[in-house]
Amino acid sequence: MAIDSFIIGEHKRTLDERFRLSLPVDFAAAIADEEGACILAKERAGCLSLWRSTDWQKKLDDGVELIRRKIEAGRMEQRWTDVQRFGRLLSTRHDQVRLANRSRLLIPEGFREFLGVGSNQDVVLVGAVICVELWSPAAWFDVLRQEMPEFGGLFRDLSE
Repeated sequence: MAIDSFIIGEHKRTLDERFRLSLPVDFAAAIADEEGACILAKERAGCLSLWRSTDWQKKLDDGVELIRRKIEAGRMEQRWTDVQRFGRLLSTRHDQVRLANRSRLLIPEGFREFLGVGSNQDVVLVGAVICVELWSPAAWFDVLRQEMPEFGGLFRDLSE
């Protein structure tokens, strides 16, 4: 995954009555291709993420191919329940979306419920270096409360 620049920043937006929002121009440019296509993924309850399609597809293809080889080699026979669980989650985890006018995102059904934010309510957009995250405000503040005290140590660990 090539990183031209870090995607960082925090912005508040309001979903309209049709579950649309406008991304900041720099966020949209970082994750969408020339046609406005990108991947929307479910991360954790209250959080969705937007990825460059090519980056997402490469990561997904590499992982699926490794699992396929393990199945063909007979190394997953004792893990069929995990393989099925993986398949169920993979089937619902992501979808390709297209940003209208290069920055307007329509959140599809199924993803709306996972995000947990209704129409005419706020969401928090967060640059997460390699993707853009969409958070319900309550879920975002919970994560901040838990993780912000660890920032200094994380920064030192990653930058050593």
